[in-house]
Formats: sequence, C-alpha cells, structure tokens
Amino acid sequence: MLELKNISSGYGKLKVIDDISLAVDKGGLTSVLGINGCGKSTLLKASVGILPLFCGKIIIDGQDSSLMTRNDVAKRVSYLAQGRAIPDMTVEQMVLHGRFPHLSYPRRYTQNDKSIAQKAMETVKISDLSDKPLHTLSGGMRQTAYIAMALAQDTDYILLDEPTTYLDVSNRFKIMNLLKNLAQNGKGVVCVLHDIELALKYSDSIILMQNGKLIASGDATQESLINKIADAFNVSITMINNKDKIHYCIAEK
Repeated sequence: MLELKNISSGYGKLKVIDDISLAVDKGGLTSVLGINGCGKSTLLKASVGILPLFCGKIIIDGQDSSLMTRNDVAKRVSYLAQGRAIPDMTVEQMVLHGRFPHLSYPRRYTQNDKSIAQKAMETVKISDLSDKPLHTLSGGMRQTAYIAMALAQDTDYILLDEPTTYLDVSNRFKIMNLLKNLAQNGKGVVCVLHDIELALKYSDSIILMQNGKLIASGDATQESLINKIADAFNVSITMINNKDKIHYCIAEK
C-alpha cells in the first residue's frame, strides 16, 4: 500500500497542498480530479520525492520513504510527468531508461534488463515499434511507449500526470483501457485527469482536490462523491445506465 499521511508540500516556501492523507492499494486505478491549480500535479511530485514534504509521511509498503534512497523509492513507485520532452532515441532505448534505478556500477544494461524492457513493450503491444524513433510516433503511440518505460521500471505503483492530454478521443480510450488493464493485473495506478467522464468511466476510486486539500474520496460510482465532483467543477453529471453499462453525461449547470 502507498500511504500519504498528513502531507504538505509545495515550491520553495509556498505551500500548495496541505494536510493530505490517502491510501492507494495495488490492483486498482485511482484518478485525481480537481480544477486547474488545485495541487494535483504537486501531489504526485511530492509522492515520489521530487518535491520536499513540509510535514507528514509517505509510507510505501510499510516503509517510511524518508528513510529510503531515491533509487529505492524509484524501484517501488514510477512517475510519468505531463508534457514530457521527446528525446532523440528509439522506443526501445527509451523503454530501457526505465531500468535505470536497477542498474549497478558501471551502469550498463544487462540481458535481463533488455528482456524486461522487451516484455514491457509486448505488454502494451508496441514490440513492432521498438526500432522507431520516438518523434515519428503518433501522440497515442508515444504515450504508450512512455507507459512501457514505467512498466520496465518494474514498480508496484505507477503515477501518471495527465496521461491523456492532447490525445484524440480514440487514443484517450486506448490509454485508459491500458491503465485499467495494468491495475487489474496488480499494479496500483494513480492518474491525474481533467476529463471527468474518463475518470468516472475507468476509475475504481476517485480523489477530489480543491485549493490544495483533499475534499472527497471514494468509489467512483458513489452518488455522493459524484455530486461533490459536480459542485467542484460547477457542472451537472447525469448517470445513464444502458444495457448494464454506466455512461456519464457532463453538462453546464
């Protein structure tokens, strides 16, 4: 379990998130929702040690992260930032970068590292693209390659900041189906999203933030939580049950 206990964090002396406590289990997909500037990205960065904690603790499978090295944290929790630069390398070369926390001196990839990277590409179905330069891929395929890199890191928890940004509708669904499948196969997946409908459709649980605080959390189908999401975004959310599938209609109030 990944546990955040009363954490506060931010930039310099500026506190952006305050007194947040939550727990993420393996085997589930959790989405973080909230309007722009509420602290969602800061929450993920603080969770992996990119930003310092002003107070509180982060516990990873029973271990206090403050007593762990950055490499030890990276062996347990992977993080994909939003708006990543496109490096000048092939898909396979980038996926191999996920093995970096596991490398020992002299920092050379072993055959085992290469096998793990290959398996990661097979899992997300991009093995045929391994020799392709990243800049030649579509946005959806490139994002899939980044997720393969996170898989190659071989962590129990994967944190993603806006994994569907700038993607068309079809590729958004593909990425969310991929993340859902990873969760169903035992990963603890946490993603920051702006798309309320995607979050409600694919998530097992939702975390709702406002002004740097966690204001609600729970099962994604929980009516009281959906009402709080609607209030936070000043929208109306209608649940439609169609042939045992739940759809969500988001509209202006």
